[in-house]
Amino acid sequence: MRLLHTSDWHVGRTFHGRPLLADQASVLGGLADTVRTHGVDAVLISGDLYDRAIPSPEAVQTVTRALEDIRAAGAVIVATSGNHDSATRLGAFGGFLAAGGLHLRTSPTRVAEPVLLHDADGPVACYPVPYLEPEIARSAWGLDGPASHQAVLARATDDIRADLAARPAGTRSVVMAHAFVTGGSAAGSERSIAVGGVESVSADVFEGFDYVALGHLHGRQTVRERIRYSGSPLPYSFSERSHRKSAWLVDLDADGAMRAEAIDLPVARPLASVRGRLDDILVAHADLADHYLEVELTDPVRPVDPMRQLQRRFPYAVKLSWQPEQDDPRSLRDRAPASGAMSADDELIDDFLSECRGSRASRHERFLIDGALAGHRQAEAAG
Repeated sequence: MRLLHTSDWHVGRTFHGRPLLADQASVLGGLADTVRTHGVDAVLISGDLYDRAIPSPEAVQTVTRALEDIRAAGAVIVATSGNHDSATRLGAFGGFLAAGGLHLRTSPTRVAEPVLLHDADGPVACYPVPYLEPEIARSAWGLDGPASHQAVLARATDDIRADLAARPAGTRSVVMAHAFVTGGSAAGSERSIAVGGVESVSADVFEGFDYVALGHLHGRQTVRERIRYSGSPLPYSFSERSHRKSAWLVDLDADGAMRAEAIDLPVARPLASVRGRLDDILVAHADLADHYLEVELTDPVRPVDPMRQLQRRFPYAVKLSWQPEQDDPRSLRDRAPASGAMSADDELIDDFLSECRGSRASRHERFLIDGALAGHRQAEAAG
């Protein structure tokens, strides 16, 4: 059985205000190409197809086209809801869609009902576990004790093991889940799912299955040999600029032996970060004109309207910060003034200028400030 494991599409997300639908459509089209090229039997999508519980019509159209292309390429699709999805909306008409080869599972009460896949070696029981909101799942199952991710996922996998034990010997098993499993590393663009300060679950709850296809963390990684995150198909933060986005191509042999290979996905638009003075950046980095760009300016004085200047040269500059190349301006508060004693008002104004532009008032500015303060004090005394 050949599976393609993907997750965390987040269709509809923006990147620092820029819409990503065209980029997402381009990259997700690569999944259908992979199905054709590698003869994939089933595509597993482990949650977060959408970025919002109520996606825009354009986002729905993008996901629909991607799923249609995958089915047209010949693969069955098994998908679960993630913490960004609306389980109710995503699962609507699931029974009808299953007849066409699209299996959407969003209810915690159905975790032990597998999607049965078949090849020449026999059945593969695929158990799609949606994102389990601890309190909702605890209530649905009537669990005692406090709600936690560990408790509800342990209950889900216990039910799955019971169902698997009742199936014919040799039935291979796949579990899909959307969770933060201990040993995984967050990329920085995931939404926290912490409950009571704890959002992770032990990898031990997934022991004994032939393959575990995880979603939620956006970097591709292996927690254990048979427990893996595919990561998101696009980078959703600059902390992911070094990621090579991909999906796992997983082969399950007749005896449950597993092999996994990372299949790179198309790069719609690469990410880059640069640091330096504005004038220097504007005359360099010609190779970054088509990148989403994060810029850290080091000019000693904050330039005027720097983003506008950057976007003339780099149309996809989307993030800007200013860190002047000098001592932390906040440390200026602790320095003695160059001459004379300063009032509390003088110090407050100097602190404000230091924070905003990285330097204290000049002698000429000090003359104007002193005059303004003196006039203010006279008005207060007269009034």
